[in-house]
Amino acid sequence: MNLEGIIGIAAGVFTTIAVLPQIYKAITTKKVKDVSPYMFVILCLGVGLWTVYGILKHDWPIIITNGISFVFNSIMLYIVLTQNEN
Repeated sequence: MNLEGIIGIAAGVFTTIAVLPQIYKAITTKKVKDVSPYMFVILCLGVGLWTVYGILKHDWPIIITNGISFVFNSIMLYIVLTQNEN
C-alpha cells in the first residue's frame, strides 16, 4: 500500500471513531444537556450523503467509514434526544 492509501485509511478511521469518547461519556455520566442535537443531525446528514456518494462511486472505503460514522453519530443523537427528555 502506498502513502496515499495509508493516509486515506488513517483519516477514515480517525473520523469514524471521533465520536466514540463522546458516546462513552454520555452513557457513563448521563449528562448531555449541553450537547447540541442539531450538530449531530447535520453530521448524520453529511456522513449519510457521503455514504450514498460512496455507493454511487463504488468506493468501499468511503462507504464503510461513513456508514459506520452514520451509525455512531445516530447513536449519539439518540442518546442526546432521549436523555434531554428527562
